[in-house]
Amino acid sequence: MANHVVIMAGGIGSRFWPLSTPEFPKQFIDILGCGRSLIQLTVDRFKGICPESNFWVVTNQAYVDIVKEQIPGIPSAHILAEPAARNTAPCIAWACWSIKQVDPSANVVVTPSDAVVMNPEEFRRIISSALEFTATHDNIVTIGIKPNRPETGYGYVKTEQNVQLGPDPNCIILVEAFKEKPDLETAKRYLADGNYLWNAGIFVWNVKTITDSIRAYKPILAEQMDKMMQLGPDPNCTVEAIFPQCEKISIDYAVMEPAAADGKVFTCPADFGWSDLGNWQSLHEKLQKDEQNNAAVGNVRFYESSNCVVHTEDLKKVVLQGLDGFIVSEKGGQLLVCKRSEEQRIKEFGAK
Repeated sequence: MANHVVIMAGGIGSRFWPLSTPEFPKQFIDILGCGRSLIQLTVDRFKGICPESNFWVVTNQAYVDIVKEQIPGIPSAHILAEPAARNTAPCIAWACWSIKQVDPSANVVVTPSDAVVMNPEEFRRIISSALEFTATHDNIVTIGIKPNRPETGYGYVKTEQNVQLGPDPNCIILVEAFKEKPDLETAKRYLADGNYLWNAGIFVWNVKTITDSIRAYKPILAEQMDKMMQLGPDPNCTVEAIFPQCEKISIDYAVMEPAAADGKVFTCPADFGWSDLGNWQSLHEKLQKDEQNNAAVGNVRFYESSNCVVHTEDLKKVVLQGLDGFIVSEKGGQLLVCKRSEEQRIKEFGAK
């Protein structure tokens, strides 16, 4: 039984404009200033889990050449180019149907391309434990992150029991339900209760388990995937003809929630320094800060400034004076200077 890794890399990262653009989104950018893009870091952390020949990337048609350049070891046939964005359920279904064609007993990890993991060794331990479980169980495993604050920006996984992180390498517990992003008071209650985890969007399963689950909970999507796998001259069975017709739905709504209600989903609680890096706030948290709580990528000098996050690696030198709580980013001749408290408007700024 071989392991395969599916990387979802089709997003445009509009909340990181101008650093991230539809032409070159954040998953392909060295956003941490470490010399590796987010998708390359994703591949790096799976070393030892599976060879690059068993990686699959589902992305937008416009990004295929970028994927080939940044992950040269991935087979071209394993880069699945979406003709239309249809959310994560069709994306994952296409990848898993494709894997089943070449390896019917495959063990699969599905991961986003834009998360950050600060402890790759612990990440590999957790993923290996989950893969051992799915190799012998007809269940789905989601990786749950032990929360350290009442976070309103993440969805949550409610477990059947209180979560205790420890040395047990096989700590797999039943998921009771998936919860939407909460308000602050609800998030505080989740943290106090002790049986809620952040939903990292990292899933582990046997390929038969997930294809059977999609067939059970989303039979129309399964039929569409069956047609896409048919080899022949029928123009109605091509990816271009079928994929855009798929329901636009997340894997959480399509499979995870009903499967959890049926008692088929487990979680592997983890603490490996995870962040989904979805906005400038999360980037500020992951970067090294100076004494005034400023974080920067690039040659940036701060004077009488505090609580700023700056990404200007393409500029020779940047000097900032008298700023408190600002985002500053430059890329491709576009400059953003924005209050951190107004970062929810960046998507709007970049669209105009």
